[in-house]
Amino acid sequence: MTINENLDEMAAVLAETSDKSLIIDFFNCLFTPAELTDIEARWALIKALNKKTPQRTIAKDLGLSLCKITRGSKELQKPDSAFAKMLEKLEVS
Repeated sequence: MTINENLDEMAAVLAETSDKSLIIDFFNCLFTPAELTDIEARWALIKALNKKTPQRTIAKDLGLSLCKITRGSKELQKPDSAFAKMLEKLEVS
């Protein structure tokens, strides 16, 4: 099985799982504490960009580089952005 096939399989399993605590436990097993902190900061970054928070404020508040923030901003602005779609799901719930 290739890495892409494993990612596809994991995405399919997560899409079928509605147990939030199971997903959190899975993430805690899969990622190191530092990786989880980075993932959490990147999600916070996307939410802050969506609220039009200035990039320098985000950098200061989250301790992220402007490079990461710029990348997140570019991804959020893409047509059919996965970030935008996930944010829509967050607003609906």
